[in-house]
Amino acid sequence: MAKKQYAVIGMGRFGSSVAKALSGMGFDVLAIDTDEQRTQEISNIVTHAVSADSTDEEALRALGVRNFDVVVVAIGEDIQASILTTLILKDLGVPSIIVKAKSELHGKVLSKIGADKVIYPERDMGLRVAHHLASPNILDYIELSPDYSILDMKVSGSMLGKNLQELDIRAKYGCNVMAIRKDAEMNISPRAEDRLVDGDILVIVGHKDNLTKLERAYQ
Repeated sequence: MAKKQYAVIGMGRFGSSVAKALSGMGFDVLAIDTDEQRTQEISNIVTHAVSADSTDEEALRALGVRNFDVVVVAIGEDIQASILTTLILKDLGVPSIIVKAKSELHGKVLSKIGADKVIYPERDMGLRVAHHLASPNILDYIELSPDYSILDMKVSGSMLGKNLQELDIRAKYGCNVMAIRKDAEMNISPRAEDRLVDGDILVIVGHKDNLTKLERAYQ
């Protein structure tokens, strides 16, 4: 299966954290910003970094942005540029457009003009967003320390119908299933023989490198 490709427009604190996290997970990432210094700073981390004006349709067309699976618009203060960029991306036919909003009103406008998902950075850390983009089964991602994190993973695909013993997440990936959540109920002492069904959410803790392997296995 071809590796997903992401473009991130706007290399402020939020945009650069999304770009770095996606790169760290092994994805191809194109970073775009009008500020050459910002693109220079991230060029060693992402696949490509380009200084360009995202409100210029020809510039985005020339960069081949329409060929990317997901484009994240993380433009900071300039609401007008954020809206115009989103319109251009929609017009170019980008399959999935994720846009950072500065306010509820800004978010409503973005949704109306075709943003597939609107993000409010005050509520969504760049790292959480990156993990959710990389694997839609990841519902939440919380850093406990620079090395260890907790994630909420939706049970799907090959996990369905299996029990924890059969999945053997600890032996295969070095991660521990701490709980199984379903709706408002939390089972904090799941048994090895408990079968997983649609709607179950696994709460898993582990080293970030091991969690990344787990995410890739169940994308």
